[in-house]
Amino acid sequence: MADHIFTGSGVAIVTPMREDGSVNYEAFGALIDYQIAHGTDAIITCGTTGESAVMDYDEHCRVIDYTVKKVAGRIPVIAGAGSNDTLFAAKLSAEAEALGADALLSVTPYYNKTSQSGLIRHYNYIADRVNIPIILYNVPSRTGCNIKPETYAELCKHPNIRATKEANGDTSALVRTMALCGDNLDVYSGEDSQAFAITAMGGQGVISVFANICPQECHDMIMMAVNGDFQGSFAMQKKYIELMDALFSDVNPIPVKTAMNLLGYDCGPTRLPLAPMTESGLEHLKTVLKKYGLLA
Repeated sequence: MADHIFTGSGVAIVTPMREDGSVNYEAFGALIDYQIAHGTDAIITCGTTGESAVMDYDEHCRVIDYTVKKVAGRIPVIAGAGSNDTLFAAKLSAEAEALGADALLSVTPYYNKTSQSGLIRHYNYIADRVNIPIILYNVPSRTGCNIKPETYAELCKHPNIRATKEANGDTSALVRTMALCGDNLDVYSGEDSQAFAITAMGGQGVISVFANICPQECHDMIMMAVNGDFQGSFAMQKKYIELMDALFSDVNPIPVKTAMNLLGYDCGPTRLPLAPMTESGLEHLKTVLKKYGLLA
């Protein structure tokens, strides 16, 4: 592969909301500037952490448009544009490209799911209709649909299918995928807890929730591994593992948005059906944030 969409830490950025549920663009712009100033290598907008599942088409496009304009070419913008409806995903992907996104993040079909041959047809249909790179997103814990190594090997034959965000938790399958695809498919960790391991295996980095609150630390951890300092990178992974786990102590993005609000970022609530953390969950999150010196 001639080049990579990005190498390092890409933040799966939250979408700040006002109490009435509207997007708080002023707060969103401040978050984007903060991320870029603190080492983040790419912005992934309208992903799971950005609550894309509760955005309609027009709002989804407005958030992508705002992100692209605010980033203004400083780092790559990757737009979440997946769907369980192939035609809708293709339409949203084409619009994200027209709005100036540098690449797309395309989750596997969910709820209706599909077969492995269906995955190949779904992704090739989308890839045939855009001219920017696509990162596949494999997260079977949410979608009930898993991309097998042999399917990756077929998909990466398409010149626009360039990478995967892998979050199936199966290291053995990932090794087989890397063996079959070689340089034709970049791999990004879709799990903060596996960021070091996947990068050390030859991945290009992580698409991270943790980076929302610790962007510089996430960038540094990944770049250590990229540059061969495996001991240093693994030490950082171990140091921050409890915090990473705390950010997934409830359904994402509930804990990370809660943490950011506690730390003074104006991120607002999550939209229904995501509900506030329980009192015990909130106290645990506060305890972990205090342990890391993030909260007084």
